[in-house]
Amino acid sequence: MTTTTPGPVQQTSPVFVGMPKFPTAAREALANTQQRRNLRHATHTIRDKRARVVAEVPEWEALRVAGAEAKDEALAHLGDYLEQLEASLTANGATVHWARDAAEANAIVLGIVRDQQVDEVVKVKSMATQEIELNEALEAAGVNAWETDLAELIVQLGHDRPSHILVPAIHRNRSEVRDIFRREMAAVGRPAPEDLTDEPARLAEAARLHLREKFLRAKVAVSGANFAVAETGTLVVVESEGNGRMCLTLPETLVTVVGIEKVLPRWDDLAPMLQLLPRSSTGERMNPYTTMWSGAHDGDGPQDVHVVLLDNGRSHVLADRVGRQALRCIRCSACLNVCPVYERTGGHAYGSVYPGPIGAVLNPQLRGTTSEVDKSLPYASSLCGACFDACPVRIDIPELLVELRGRVVEQEGRTAESAAMAAAAWVLSDPKRLAAAQRAATTAGRVIGGRTVRAVPGLGAWTDARDVPTPPTETFRQWWARERGEGSR
Repeated sequence: MTTTTPGPVQQTSPVFVGMPKFPTAAREALANTQQRRNLRHATHTIRDKRARVVAEVPEWEALRVAGAEAKDEALAHLGDYLEQLEASLTANGATVHWARDAAEANAIVLGIVRDQQVDEVVKVKSMATQEIELNEALEAAGVNAWETDLAELIVQLGHDRPSHILVPAIHRNRSEVRDIFRREMAAVGRPAPEDLTDEPARLAEAARLHLREKFLRAKVAVSGANFAVAETGTLVVVESEGNGRMCLTLPETLVTVVGIEKVLPRWDDLAPMLQLLPRSSTGERMNPYTTMWSGAHDGDGPQDVHVVLLDNGRSHVLADRVGRQALRCIRCSACLNVCPVYERTGGHAYGSVYPGPIGAVLNPQLRGTTSEVDKSLPYASSLCGACFDACPVRIDIPELLVELRGRVVEQEGRTAESAAMAAAAWVLSDPKRLAAAQRAATTAGRVIGGRTVRAVPGLGAWTDARDVPTPPTETFRQWWARERGEGSR
């Protein structure tokens, strides 16, 4: 076991290289009509499936409350439960490592891979390893990391970035996937069949044949975990294809990178989670494959098991009284599928592997609000509240968005908008000043003569998105004095 302990280090994966602020990236995404069609079809399909299976559960709201309470209990005593998890895993033959940030986590994994003297690993779909950019770190050291999840494979072969938490290639349609397979597979392994079509069954078969040779020769696998149970040391991965189970059982060495917020206190806490997650994510009553392990066991699966407990800014979020609820997230993606903003822009505009409403609150907390994209993310929402209604662990994303907007404004200090608001407050706080301003406005109204005011310099987006009301030619005070006399009551 390494001796490094987690600390409140506000550091996470860098913003996607060259990412502009959200409105700029979103405007570019909106121009991609093919992507918008793909996103609308996919999100509505998943949303409708979810609604049907959730409606089957009369105690759905009670399950949401149970899930939120289990996560809150873990977060309230996180240090204790992490130590219990470490003890349980160690007792079962696993080696536990602590990583304060992405650099430490990547160094730990690379060291394990080098100890095994291999130049490739197979990977289970993992948000944590994407967050720390593990694939890039391994590649820089001469190690190929092969994604085995179908959607992740599409993204990797397409030299692309994930656009969704659950379905990373949601922005691609079947024809695009066929073209990627034909063009790229041969360069990194078994080529796609020459007669490959865009039928889903044929695409899945091509991926299966391509990956099977990698599974059979791999000595090291890298995974994430959906949950980690402190009481028993059990790690849990849920998936739909079976590729994860191949990674978790065939190789000799297994390295699991787990965010420290994934811990659950007790075995019984898995019960609500394994009902909430599949319904909220894929619209299924249960996941086709649920794999659990608690260390190394003679004659059963990998014999060299490592678990990397990753902080990478999570302690910073944990210390925030309002923001810590974002750590309840179980990465189901339900908030993405109901978000009108995400549906139209896709995930790339968020500049992170965590897109959509949860990304808009999690990224600024993990990374801070120094970059243009992170400062803009809290505004990437209509505040319609659909994300809270969909969240299986009741994260109040709209509340967090408003809180983060306030922090961004405080950080920015004096701006044209804040100066305008301060001036308005000064005028409105005194009746005499208000009356004088109203007289000035009527003068402006007579000068403008009923023409529409399209923009006001200095107010930026306030007037870019709406017309300014035309100033009246007469105020109520003036009308009252004219009609009733100056002293009328």
